[in-house]
Amino acid sequence: MIEFEKVAYSYGGGDLFSEIDLTLPRGSFHFLTGPSGAGKTTLLKLCYGALRPTGGLVRLFGQNLDEIDRDGIASMRRQIGVVHQDCQFLDHLDVAENVALPLSVSGQDTSDALENLSELLTWVGLTERASALPPELSGGERQRAALARAVILSPDVILADEPTGNVDWEMSQRLLRLLVELNRMGKTVMIATHDLALIRAAKSQVQARVLRISNRSVQLAGADL
Repeated sequence: MIEFEKVAYSYGGGDLFSEIDLTLPRGSFHFLTGPSGAGKTTLLKLCYGALRPTGGLVRLFGQNLDEIDRDGIASMRRQIGVVHQDCQFLDHLDVAENVALPLSVSGQDTSDALENLSELLTWVGLTERASALPPELSGGERQRAALARAVILSPDVILADEPTGNVDWEMSQRLLRLLVELNRMGKTVMIATHDLALIRAAKSQVQARVLRISNRSVQLAGADL
C-alpha cells in the first residue's frame, strides 16, 4: 500500500534519509522508533504525501507520488488517516464537530455519515464529551478525539505520530487497544513512538514489525526490544 524505493530526503543542505527501502503491506502493523530528531515525523509525512522525497520513489496505493497532482494527493489522503503529535483542533467547535470535519471537507456530511459519527464517538469512549470544547478535554480525551477524526472516513492506512506521548500508561494502553482493533479490521497501522515499553506491551496483542531509524536509514529492530 505504501512503498519506498531508494528514498532520500534532504533539507538545509544535509541528508536526513538515504536509500530507504520500505513496504507497508495491507493489514500490517508497524512501530517506527528512533531517537528524538531522527526523522520519525518526516518519514510519516513522506508516507502520506505531505512531503516529497528528494531522491528515489514513494508509491501510494500503487501510484508514484511524483506523478500525482495536488488534487490527486488530496483524494488519496482520504485513504490515509493521520493522528498528529500536536492534536490541533478548532477550539470554537465541539468534539463531535471537530471529529466530523473530514466528512464536511469530503462532502460526505450525510445522515448515514453522522450516524457513523455517533458510533465512532462511542467506540473511543467520548459520547458523553461530544459537546465539550477542545480546551475542556484531558490529554487522553484529545488523543482519542484525534484518533476518531483520523478514522472517520474509514481509511485503509492509519499513521499515528507519538499518540501516547502526553498521556499516562493506562491511557496509552487504551489507545493501543483501539489501534490494534483497527488493525484487526484489516487496516494498515504504523505508530511512531520512542516508548519501548509500549512496543513491548503491544507484542502480546498483535504481530508487529518494529522499524528503527538509524544512520539515515530504516532498519528492522532486533529482539532487544
